[in-house]
Amino acid sequence: MLRDDINNALKQAMKAGDKRRVSTLRLVNSALKNADIEARGHGKGPLSDEELLSLLQKMIKQRQESIELYEKGGRAELAAQEREEIEIIASYLPQQMSEAEIRAGVEAAVAETGAAGLKDMGKVMAALKARHSGKMDFAKASGLVKARLAG
Repeated sequence: MLRDDINNALKQAMKAGDKRRVSTLRLVNSALKNADIEARGHGKGPLSDEELLSLLQKMIKQRQESIELYEKGGRAELAAQEREEIEIIASYLPQQMSEAEIRAGVEAAVAETGAAGLKDMGKVMAALKARHSGKMDFAKASGLVKARLAG
């Protein structure tokens, strides 16, 4: 279903002559096809929508890292290009959770797993990923879980 949305958006962008959107969606399609080929090599089928969301988040994270490097190197035009790509890719992700929602999710996961210390961090993160995949920034959540379990 997500694949169809991306392919339809690519067709619309091509008709509209939106070069940035076309190039970004082609990059997304290429990444999806590469991931499907890799999965097939491991005896799995095409990626599920949940796995596709994870791939899109990974692509956004790569672009955020590129923005930092471009800004350090004084390449504002390339950083702006990466920001545009992030905006396009992010439009296919579900609405991200707010910081307050992430905190509430962390508290619920800690209570649910009975986590008592940092050694239980893996259990808490696994519970969060199972429940909030695609909607939660797990880098932020990891920091909150660590702070919660440490003190």
